[in-house]
Amino acid sequence: MAAKKNERYPLRIQGYGSAGEGVARLEGQAVFVKGALRGELCQVHLLKVGKTAAWGKVDQVLEPSPGRQVPDCPRYPQCGGCQLRHMTYAEELAFKRQKVQDALQRIGGWEGEVTGIHGAKDPDRYRNKIQFPVAEGAKVGFFRARSHDVIDAPDCLLQPMAATRLRGAFRDWMAAHHIPAYDEKAHRGLLRHFYVRTNRKGQSLCAVIANGEALPQEAALVQALRQAEPNLVGVVLSVNREKTNVILGKTYRTLWGQDYLEDTLCGLEFRLSVPSFYQVNREQAEVLYGRALAFAGLTGRETVVDLYCGIGTITLVMARQAGRAIGAEVIPAAVEDAQANARRNGVENAEFLCADAGQAAQELARRGLRPDVICVDPPRKGISPEVVEAIVQMAPQRVVYVSCDPATLGRDVKRLREGGYQLQQAEAVDLFPRTGHVETVCLLSKQNPERPETMQERKECTPGESV
Repeated sequence: MAAKKNERYPLRIQGYGSAGEGVARLEGQAVFVKGALRGELCQVHLLKVGKTAAWGKVDQVLEPSPGRQVPDCPRYPQCGGCQLRHMTYAEELAFKRQKVQDALQRIGGWEGEVTGIHGAKDPDRYRNKIQFPVAEGAKVGFFRARSHDVIDAPDCLLQPMAATRLRGAFRDWMAAHHIPAYDEKAHRGLLRHFYVRTNRKGQSLCAVIANGEALPQEAALVQALRQAEPNLVGVVLSVNREKTNVILGKTYRTLWGQDYLEDTLCGLEFRLSVPSFYQVNREQAEVLYGRALAFAGLTGRETVVDLYCGIGTITLVMARQAGRAIGAEVIPAAVEDAQANARRNGVENAEFLCADAGQAAQELARRGLRPDVICVDPPRKGISPEVVEAIVQMAPQRVVYVSCDPATLGRDVKRLREGGYQLQQAEAVDLFPRTGHVETVCLLSKQNPERPETMQERKECTPGESV
């Protein structure tokens, strides 16, 4: 008998979907069950039934999994920031490793095994950048799952306590002075977001994103924020008057202090402005970049090309063990930051191009550049066919692919295989504990029948070691 909407069925959960939902079978049909864990027997309420799949929620856990835990946040799962707080961290890591494995096998056609997953030493309080949406009623917090309704959140277990204190001071200032929040539907109101960035030293930089050139009671805001957080180094106003979901505006004005924050990553110093891209989990980013460096197999003589280089983090990490490193980035301000970061760290063998990845790769290919290693760390959409074509044309011996989306990684692994590159090794790194996101670092090698490369010939480093 076919499954029916709004009916309830006892189902055994067999595995996980890509978002961490449980997956069961009913009359030969896949059923995706939010909040269910593998191995559990659950009473499932079907909410939607399609031709090939159904979706439901847990009414009752009849036989719980040892991987289940009581969520430790009072706003879970209403807040959309976390998706996995009903799982133990061990179960979360197992799910994420399998998520990468499934994508590489089913989409990428790879027959190998993901070597492992590097979990975080502490899955809480890791985010070094927080962007709080603002709503009427002095609500400062996070969006409800799958909506733009703001949940007022006095604290969040993913953010440092400095962000909690600054958020509280900002909210109190907003309420005390009756400053209106921005209404995105009516395009009225002033306050859109409140932003906090922190560094390894415990210093903070704040930004207010507003639908206007100035704020009422600016001096009072600065005073409140400084009193709440003694290690605050600056307060910035970001002007965003566009009808858009993009958070940051294009112009900035410093209300007090400095408009940047300095931080260390992999032993390098970086200057971060408000819009600078920077991994939000510093400790796990060092693990990720350490594995990328190990996969690159550098001896000091190689030429490395880093596409999607941002402010130059991976480029500069690679440059210290390469003969020459070239980074490409489409955002001019990021290129300027990358060049300044190279000077700040005394790295003289790195250069940066302002172009998108496809244009940069094609231009370098036209120049006849033959890099030994190409590193790509693209956005979630992955790399374009033009970038794949240019990589194949430049013919590096190794491609190191850092991915934040297993599905597009699987697609690109298949494309690169068609261009002569075979996936040799893949490892997952958990940069975003308690969420459904996972990073992957892969090594792809150019097939050379005369002398195939082996893993033993490349430099290895201990998982998790700082570079």
